[in-house]
Amino acid sequence: MTTFRELPFGFSWIQDEAMARASHALADGGRVWLVDPVDADGAVERAQGLGEVAGVVQLLDRHGRDAAAIATRLGVPHLRLPETLPDTPFEVVPVLGWSKWTERALWWPARRTLVVAEALGTSPWFTVGDEPVGVHVMLRPLPPRSRLGGFAPEHLLVGHGPPVEGDAARNGPRRALQGARRDLPRWLLGVPRLLRAG
Repeated sequence: MTTFRELPFGFSWIQDEAMARASHALADGGRVWLVDPVDADGAVERAQGLGEVAGVVQLLDRHGRDAAAIATRLGVPHLRLPETLPDTPFEVVPVLGWSKWTERALWWPARRTLVVAEALGTSPWFTVGDEPVGVHVMLRPLPPRSRLGGFAPEHLLVGHGPPVEGDAARNGPRRALQGARRDLPRWLLGVPRLLRAG
């Protein structure tokens, strides 16, 4: 099952599963970019209703989801780990450049929107307590504070979980990054509950 969340500039779609994979359709000036898409029923067609799909962006190296297949089907570029995105409204933010984890984020200044594939998430597998945003468990010992901590977006779109806006978007990433190491024991205590929830 897929849940759609409307945005002022497109929409997100989230899979009803434990990791809550989220994908995004971002529209600007009659063009649309699909970010880390899962090919869920009706999602791509719905995105085409927003304008001409100009490209499919993949922000994380180790899972392409359905990005390549969708790009091929639509006859548009598959923009895998772009270093820049000229002729788009987005700035590319390097998040990680490890041998087995390369990740980019997108910053959309005009919309004050930050799109993060994996380092941050809003699903219960990322968050602690009632915080709206959390850091990936593997990054909690060394969170990418310098790369993502300087943004105060109005909209935060992530690869796992629903989008957040307002205070949750402006301050959630900063709080999550600052408390990532400190909150690791609390996160670990919550794992049995997450496993039971399936």
